[in-house]
Parts: sequence; C-alpha cells; structure tokens
Amino acid sequence: PVMSEVQSRDEELQALAQAKKIISEQAGGAADITYSAASLLQLDQAGQSMMTTSADLANYEAVRLVRRLAEEQHSEELMQLARRMASAIRYGSNAGDPFAKVKDMIRQMLQNLEKDAEADASHKAYCDKEMGETAEKKADKQAEMDKLSTSIDSMTTSIKQLKEEVAAVQANLAKLARAQSELDTIRREEKAEYAKNKPEMLAGLEAVKMAMKLLREYYAKEGKAHEAAEGASSSIIGLLEVVESDFSRLIAEMSAAESSAQAAYDTETRANEIEKATSEQAVKYKSKSSVQLEARTSEAKSDRDGVQAELSAILEYKARLLQMCVAKPQTYSERKARRQAEIDGLKEALSILEGEAVLLQRKGIARHLRGKDTVLSPSA
Repeated sequence: PVMSEVQSRDEELQALAQAKKIISEQAGGAADITYSAASLLQLDQAGQSMMTTSADLANYEAVRLVRRLAEEQHSEELMQLARRMASAIRYGSNAGDPFAKVKDMIRQMLQNLEKDAEADASHKAYCDKEMGETAEKKADKQAEMDKLSTSIDSMTTSIKQLKEEVAAVQANLAKLARAQSELDTIRREEKAEYAKNKPEMLAGLEAVKMAMKLLREYYAKEGKAHEAAEGASSSIIGLLEVVESDFSRLIAEMSAAESSAQAAYDTETRANEIEKATSEQAVKYKSKSSVQLEARTSEAKSDRDGVQAELSAILEYKARLLQMCVAKPQTYSERKARRQAEIDGLKEALSILEGEAVLLQRKGIARHLRGKDTVLSPSA
C-alpha cells in the first residue's frame, strides 16, 4: 500500500508538471494578478517555477484556502495570515518538515480564535446571567414602586376624604351649637315669662276668691234691704265664679305648657349633647386617622424614593450592560458562526499540510525500502 501511494503521488507530480507548463505559458499573468505571493506559478529569480513538489502544492492549497476564507469572512487577520504563510513558503527553508512554519502559524491562529471564542462565550454567559438578574431585579423594583405608588395614592385619597368628613362634621357641630344656643334663648324667655305671669295669675285668682268670699258674707246677712239686692248679688258672684274658673284654667294651662316646653327642651338638649359628643369623637378619630395616614404616606414616599434610587441604579447598570453586551456590529450567534467557520477552515488547511507531511514521510520510507532492494538484488 505504501508503494502504490508513493507511485500515485509521483504520477500526480508528473501531471502537475504538465499542467504547470501549460499555465506558465498561457495563464501566468492572470495567476500573478489573482494569487500574488501564493501564486500557483511561483518563480525563482531565474524565472523558473518554484512549485516543483507535492509539498509546494499542499502549501499553495493551504494558502489559497486561508485567503478564500479571509475573503468570505471579511477577516483582515486571516488575510494577514495568508500573506505571512505565502511569505514563509516563498522564503522558508525546505530542510526538515517543509510545513512546520506554516503549520505553526495556523495553529497559533487557531489558538487565538479558540481563545477568543472561549472569551466570547464566557462574556456571553456573563452577559446572559447579568441581563437576566438585572431584568429580574428591575421587575421586582418596578413592582415595589407600583405597589408603593398605589398605596400612596390610596392613602392620599383617604386623607382627603377624612379631612372632608372632619370639615363636614365640624360644620354640623357649629350648626348644632347655633341651634342649641337658639333653643336655650327661647327656653330662657319662655321660662322668664312663665315665672313672671304665674305669680300674677295666682294673685288674681286669690283676689277673686277673697272678693267672692266677701260678697257672700255680705249678702248672707238678714234684713229687708239686703233681701231687695239679692238678685244683683247673685249676678255679681256668678261673674266672679266665671273669672275664678278662667284664672284657674289659665294657670293650669300655663303650668302644663311650661312643663311640656321644659320636657321638650330637655329631650332636645340631651339629643344635641349626644350628637355633639358623637361628632366630637368622630372628629377626634378621623383627625387622628388622618395624621397617622399622613405619617404613613410620608414614610411610603421616603421608601419609594429609596426604591426609585435603586431602580435608577439598576437601569443605569442595565444601560451599561446593553452597551457592553448588545451594542456590537454582530450578534453573539453571528460572531460564533463566523469564528467557527474560520476555525473549521484553518483546521482544513492544517489537515492538508499534515496529510501531505504523512505522505512525504511514507514516500521517504518507500525510497528507503527500494534502496535496500537494490542493494540486496545482486547477491540474490
């Protein structure tokens, strides 16, 4: 198998020599323009082609592959690598491994790309973690802000309502005080009039009774002259009896009216006192509640200011994260795909060189074996 592979490679070199002759005669200028230092028709100072072995072809393929990869990925670094590879191939020594320097360049670039990929992946993981945690913190702080704002609005509305209720109760208390004052004035006037009129009525009633007693005693005496005036006495005494009845009735009505007015006054005064006590207690309770709510509102506003400061810091940090993690010409997926394509291309170029190195090694072994066969043949 080694001998057949070496033979196949020799045949390939013969075909390449013929192709080289055709291209050098008919397409040399175009090749120079297109491939520059990595031209298929590299010439020495004498104008002769320098690509005389399969190793030269492998080197050319590697350079061409890297150059094409650089153009596809728009990578200046890969283009520079291709130039350095071409320069190393042109001016390098063929002693030992002819691919060593070029392979080292490719391996170094692979290491750089893999290092960059690892750093980018680490950066991506960091960004994903920080962006996720920041989004969660932002949501938590925003929810806390909304909750505090809702609580503040609710308490502010309650404070306003309590103050309006206190004002209404206080207005009712003032109205109640005016009504009680008017009631007191009327009661005083009624009582003063009763206190003035009742003694006068009692005195009048007593006077009527005394007059009636006097007349009865006078007309009760015996004597003719007296008997002649008996009809007139009955009329006078009857009139006094009517007056006595009117006085007695009016005194009773006055006493009843006074008692009724006093009872109504007492009832209404007690109701007003109860309403006043209840309203004053309501004012006290609502005022206290209002003060407490104002204190809680102030505390909630202070808490909200603190949360707002934390939220602002989170948003500022998020902005820096966005600038660091998102604001790039390419997304992570695009960079990863591009870098992977570069790595795969360089590995392919490296495999070309390593595969050719193995063939060269096998070819050397085959030559060594043929040399032994030549030495042993005459003695056989």
